[in-house]
Amino acid sequence: MNAYLAFSVLAAVRMATASNGVPNYLGEVNLQPGINSGKCLTASSNANGAAVVVQSCTGASSQKWTFTGNAGAVRIFDNKCLDIVDGRDADGTHLQIWDCSDNANPNQNWYYTDDKHLAWTNHGRCVDLTDGSVSDGNPAQLWSCAAGGNQIWNTGYHLSSLPNTSEDGQSGTNSCGTNSAQDSQCQTAYINSAEDFCLWAPPTVQPIGDSERIEVAWCTKTGRGSRVIPDNTLKGVHFVKAPDYVQITGVGDFTKINIPSGDAGGELDPHGADGNGNPIGGLVYGDSFGEGLQYHEWTSFISDSEFCFRACVGANAAEWCQHIYDVMGCYWNMPANYDSGVFENCDSDDGEPMGVYGTSTWYQGVNPTPAAHAAPASSNCQSLPTVSASPARKRRNVERVARAPEPIPLNEL
Repeated sequence: MNAYLAFSVLAAVRMATASNGVPNYLGEVNLQPGINSGKCLTASSNANGAAVVVQSCTGASSQKWTFTGNAGAVRIFDNKCLDIVDGRDADGTHLQIWDCSDNANPNQNWYYTDDKHLAWTNHGRCVDLTDGSVSDGNPAQLWSCAAGGNQIWNTGYHLSSLPNTSEDGQSGTNSCGTNSAQDSQCQTAYINSAEDFCLWAPPTVQPIGDSERIEVAWCTKTGRGSRVIPDNTLKGVHFVKAPDYVQITGVGDFTKINIPSGDAGGELDPHGADGNGNPIGGLVYGDSFGEGLQYHEWTSFISDSEFCFRACVGANAAEWCQHIYDVMGCYWNMPANYDSGVFENCDSDDGEPMGVYGTSTWYQGVNPTPAAHAAPASSNCQSLPTVSASPARKRRNVERVARAPEPIPLNEL
């Protein structure tokens, strides 16, 4: 195999795998445009013929879709289904909801693809973001299936509506409550700043390579139902916010969070070999690009003495958060500051995507191995004396009752 392949080929390889036309995430899910995870596919009301539009995510029932696997139906409000207006097979046709049919209704038959398209089964058309706009009220439409961000729909959950479990085979839980405990099985993590982040680590003492599917969240903040990173574990922490990702790197004594001494560690990500995550069901959230935003693409390495964790947003999130270089470690995948004795929050440039050198891409295992990219420039750094456990601030969007978006009159769409 040629060592250098086009960047676009790598992007195609990177996509998660769907099973039998449904996403890996379970239960009621949000459908979020690939270019903005703060927006959700929304039914404008609970009535036959109600338009399907894009709205800011709120956790409302009008944004909770269920892939039944039954004739491809995608349900909402229990008895309504995603439907095509007049069954019109043409680009630009709008979407609606309608009573779910007892029999297979071809206008309600959908397939969630390996590359995160929601396709009208056997018609070659996909749910499309009209004009690429994420403005509230923009109607979704059908369009000929093609690559590109306007037809990428991530599945996930609003932070106010986390499920007990999000993937088959999950060992822990995503609905973690507020009682932090050192035996917690919480698998919901956060990355906000040098003072507020989580690491994936084993629930009991065992190597990362043996426990990657069952890792739990160890966090610097109490009150999120997770385990708490013990004081004096972290010896240096460096958080950066770049245009397309947030990243945290550092060093410490991670034998205190169940990583055996001498373990070189391994890579963790939301996909794994089978489309479920490492850990299975691991979810990541943060406030850097929008309050309580779910990061659909992230990658992390941890060993007994160092860690790195990046969470990415936008149309190219999968390329900024590659997970195929799983033996290359932190310094190669995420060049940054790893100095001991320094705790800081900084702004940063994006740098270079993992494995990309100009117009070519290197694949792990192909000789020669290229050098790591230089660490991107950082600025506006703010130093901290140290990082230790402290209470999480209460979140208004979690504690309030989710409120449905105001219905949008059809004559305004």
